[in-house]
Amino acid sequence: MNYENILIATENNIATITINRPTKLNALNGMTISDLHKAIKTLGKNNEIRVIILTGSGEKAFVAGADIAEFANFSIEEGMQLAAEGQAKLFDYIENLKTPVIAAINGFALGGGLELAMACHFRVASDNAKMGLPEVSLGLIPGYGGTQRLPQLVGKGRAMEMIMTAGMITAEDAYRAGLVNHVVPQAELLEFCTGIAQRIMKNSPYAIGKAIKSVNANFKEGKNGYETEIKAFGKCFGTEDFKEGTTSFLEKRKATFKGK
Repeated sequence: MNYENILIATENNIATITINRPTKLNALNGMTISDLHKAIKTLGKNNEIRVIILTGSGEKAFVAGADIAEFANFSIEEGMQLAAEGQAKLFDYIENLKTPVIAAINGFALGGGLELAMACHFRVASDNAKMGLPEVSLGLIPGYGGTQRLPQLVGKGRAMEMIMTAGMITAEDAYRAGLVNHVVPQAELLEFCTGIAQRIMKNSPYAIGKAIKSVNANFKEGKNGYETEIKAFGKCFGTEDFKEGTTSFLEKRKATFKGK
């Protein structure tokens, strides 16, 4: 499948998606969101792909925000539709994907770009990265889940300050706040993320999918995370991965898990 604004490379069961709009600092427009949805849906169904790494082209930006020119003249109804469709098609979709998605933040991650990174299962930043939600400086608020995911990651007080000041924080500040898991030199970013992906791939794909679902349940209205965990835990007992994992442990050998 050909995509207009993204590039996909696959190697050793890892897919790397690169948002490729360098002249626009990889800003998210409707076509890019659609491309990302299609690509992630396809990769998520591919049993050979065990981890997805998401990054931006060039050395300046992961995603520098949404493409403001696309919605500058929107009505109230069109604005609500923009947020609802984007959340359903991409941001919530990534968050609930059974395949782990790592955000490799290689530069500016602002507005929709930071929201995209926060929808991923965790984040690694290059040391030159800067992050923020500047929407209130445009007379808007974050509309792709930023008001919900940022407090989950950094706490209510820090999130309020970041959103209300519309300011940017450095990669080191993001690390101290718990927004990113690691900060590495830009030249080492993808290699570092690949290393984490390889560690993830040693484990049961089925169990990882259930772990993602169970962790997410804690943050969803009307969901009991403990009940979700109990059901998911029980289902693991009926899988080939469980048999292989326990047998290999007892036989003192490395487990060999099948695809998703």
